[in-house]
Amino acid sequence: MTATILLPDGPFTFTGTGAEYVTPGPQFVSRTAYAAAPVVADPLGENVPGAPAVVDWEATLRLRRQLWSHGFGVAEAMDTAQRGMGLDYPSTRELIRRTAAEARRDGHGLVAGVATDQLPAGPAGLDDVRKAYAEQLHDVQETGATPVLMCSRHLAAAARSADDYLAVYGELLSQADQPVILHWLGESFDPALAGYWGSTDIATATDTVVALIEAHRSRVAGIKVSLLDAAMEIGLRRRLPAGVRMYTGDDFHYPELIKGDEHGFSHALLGVFAVIAPSAGAALRALDNGDFAAYDRILAPTVPLARHTFAAPTYYYKTGITFLNWIAGHQDHFTMVGGLQSGRSPRHLAELLRRADAAGVLPDAELAAHRARAWLTTVGLGR
Repeated sequence: MTATILLPDGPFTFTGTGAEYVTPGPQFVSRTAYAAAPVVADPLGENVPGAPAVVDWEATLRLRRQLWSHGFGVAEAMDTAQRGMGLDYPSTRELIRRTAAEARRDGHGLVAGVATDQLPAGPAGLDDVRKAYAEQLHDVQETGATPVLMCSRHLAAAARSADDYLAVYGELLSQADQPVILHWLGESFDPALAGYWGSTDIATATDTVVALIEAHRSRVAGIKVSLLDAAMEIGLRRRLPAGVRMYTGDDFHYPELIKGDEHGFSHALLGVFAVIAPSAGAALRALDNGDFAAYDRILAPTVPLARHTFAAPTYYYKTGITFLNWIAGHQDHFTMVGGLQSGRSPRHLAELLRRADAAGVLPDAELAAHRARAWLTTVGLGR
């Protein structure tokens, strides 16, 4: 079998260079790194737009075992798992419960998202938002996972000022039975979150976040920032109280943010880790050993892949992650809950193939070519 396929702009040959990084390794010591994991749909389920998710639980857990094997913790039920884009809350709750059971049994790192997506679409009052957050916080705490207080579309629509955010989050933090991770997701990931924290001015919004953390520093373990703005993240990182960690969610600038500077560094909670876990794990172990050259060398080719995966409209990045997990052999099909496999164009995904090979995340060239040919045929590009 040949590893050459015919893409719209000509022949392309997979190299299979990802085989260099397939060996699992221990958890990292110099950085804490969580991979935000996708879910695997049941390919025979009614996973159509608007329908409740039908999840292949064993295949979904297998992805998490792979991430744990490469040294990562798992960030469960984050936006990478299609929160608000196909994954309903009953499925979310079951997902967290199942993953937490494995994490407890085997001693793996786990954090899990707390949101308000059990509320119906449309307007909701602040009291409804508080109750929805509290319900999910209880559900996550019951599993033993560390809660991540995700941004809420309902709160963004209902809040009229920064004080509303401070009141809702302050009440939620008072109910937490352990320090939690806050979450700031930018509007490029979800346009409904524009003006989060009460202002469209980033500096003003940052002041609100700092005020919240300082008022509840014993209840805040860290904050994940996904604004794709490295300078803003560094500025906030330097303002955090001692003991409060910055977790980068910046899928464009993660190598330099994790590496850090003379003033500090970011830990990580990233969606891109779901597809670059083997190579990223090798890079982070090089960082543990003080081998900055190897760290840079391994991660550098993953950045063009990440930038294309998370290109605008960024909120459809989940389609690219699932596509690559299928091409790489980590799951058996390219069906997604909510029918989200239609979220990226054939040309976008064809370019993703090139960049994934260059990034060294496709370990089996012949398997990648075989699956790519099958996909090309379904979109009318097979020749």
